[in-house]
Amino acid sequence: MPLRLRQRSLFTLLLAAWLPGPPQQKGTDRETAAILRAVESRYEAARTLQATFLERYSTGPGDARVESGTVYFSRPGRMRWEYEAPEKKLFLADGKQVWFYVPADRTATRAKTKESGDWHTPLALLAGKTRRGTFSRLCASVEPAGQASGVAAAAPDNTLLRCAPKGKGAAFSEAYFEIDPVYRLARVLIRERGGIEMEFRFAGWRENPPLAEALFHFQAPPGVAIVEESSLAPGKQ
Repeated sequence: MPLRLRQRSLFTLLLAAWLPGPPQQKGTDRETAAILRAVESRYEAARTLQATFLERYSTGPGDARVESGTVYFSRPGRMRWEYEAPEKKLFLADGKQVWFYVPADRTATRAKTKESGDWHTPLALLAGKTRRGTFSRLCASVEPAGQASGVAAAAPDNTLLRCAPKGKGAAFSEAYFEIDPVYRLARVLIRERGGIEMEFRFAGWRENPPLAEALFHFQAPPGVAIVEESSLAPGKQ
């Protein structure tokens, strides 16, 4: 699968975060459950959010693509990812549809939110309609990440938690959430089978910044072709 298609398919994981779940997952200890509730409560209190991000996509050792930019979230269910390096791109979810636009390609891909296979939606935690129970919808259990995982927190004061996926058909094999001392997401690392990894690191969080409504509406520039994502599915012409 081409990188850009896989990037779009990589964000669906937390779309289920928009729905409520049970208060605690089986196998999650009380201390960890309290941390998860604190994270959910922090983001529930914010109507809008802004942060810088670094995204790393890897298919194996020695093969990694790193991109960076600024992300905006607005309740309910709206996100805008402005990629600035190494290539300008835009991923936008307006609450009903998702758009992926690459100016160099003169093409914008569109899909309904429920049909989109994009991994930006794992971060629906930050923009969803309902955040309580986000982690319980996603994870069968959450526990502190041990040294055996091979993943370490980026900062000594951060908490690193490992999420075991829910269901046999899960799109990922494991996920890690790094949480800073004031219960903000510092990093999300998602591992798929076959050695594929997608990682997001966040910095400069701003809570309730004034964001223009126009940020969450996509208007295709003149001459840009709009392609339905469903037409890119295998077997479609």
